[in-house]
Amino acid sequence: MESLRNLMMQLPCAGRLDWLSRRPERHGVVEVATSLRLTEGKGIEGDHYSARGGKREVTLFQAEHLPVVAAFCNKSTLSPALLRRNLMVSGLNLLACRGQQLAVGNDVILEITGPCAPCSLMERTLGPGGYNALRGHGGMTARIVQGGIIELGDRVLVVPAGRNTAQGQLFQTP
Repeated sequence: MESLRNLMMQLPCAGRLDWLSRRPERHGVVEVATSLRLTEGKGIEGDHYSARGGKREVTLFQAEHLPVVAAFCNKSTLSPALLRRNLMVSGLNLLACRGQQLAVGNDVILEITGPCAPCSLMERTLGPGGYNALRGHGGMTARIVQGGIIELGDRVLVVPAGRNTAQGQLFQTP
């Protein structure tokens, strides 16, 4: 029988980076991007959080949760920009990746640090109940372990425990 730790490390497939953005100013307009530069210890270049560093250098949202949040808000569709997260990932259960590292694109490593709770701005952005619509579906926060440039469509993989990413082993194609 598999141990719980081993089961928690098993994910069925790689994810994909479906949407990118940064927020130059707090509560300001979200800038949609096709690529972003991430710097360890700082954050996303041009994002208002970039000077702070810490556990919330990057925010991620699960693409599969977008229709759920839209339904909770009584809307047929919802733009990812309204949720104000930096990255939208499909195909990989981000909640299952808490405490793990993700390889994004050719050389970026993110460490999932915890849930990204909704803020009161969601009530104004999504309408009455918007805050509660995102509870449990707000995405995750991450810190940048290894910086670089990420691009729309990049593959997102869980870094196997003990893998030496500093020497590029993870990023070589099989």
